[in-house]
Amino acid sequence: MVRRCLATLFFAAISLTTVYGLPAHAVTLEQKLAALSGFSQPTTPSAVAWRSAWENQAAWADYAFDWSTDLCSSSPDQPLGFDFRMPCRRHDFGYRNYKSVSQFPANKPRIDDAFYYDLRQVCAGYSGVSKTTCDGLAWTYYQAVKQFGSLVVTDEQIAEVERTAELSAASDA
Repeated sequence: MVRRCLATLFFAAISLTTVYGLPAHAVTLEQKLAALSGFSQPTTPSAVAWRSAWENQAAWADYAFDWSTDLCSSSPDQPLGFDFRMPCRRHDFGYRNYKSVSQFPANKPRIDDAFYYDLRQVCAGYSGVSKTTCDGLAWTYYQAVKQFGSLVVTDEQIAEVERTAELSAASDA
């Protein structure tokens, strides 16, 4: 609860700076880490704050955040029609920005938990078999990032695995 209140106060202060056009200042590492922490919690206030910042990236220019994304990487962004794009964007944001300040390993579990939280929020909009299916996909995506999210795999390595699989399939035929 205290953490949530502090995050709310932090975002309110940032909003006042943006709204009233107070002079921009150099953002310290501590300020950037506080913002990153506020944006990467497995809670509704954190998800709402991140979404608001994502929609108004210019207001956060002093933080030099990396907003780039490849969405759900090589997994479908909308598996079976369930829209996982926004959870994947916030997840990429956490990974990219914590890596850029050399704080990734210590924060990866929380970023992954926030990802799962976001996926479950998507699934909460469904009921019955659709919700069960969505929840199963969310769990699968979460397990994938927990297990493989810190691996660095190059396009060349992926292509080599694909070539090996194709050669194996051809020799089995």
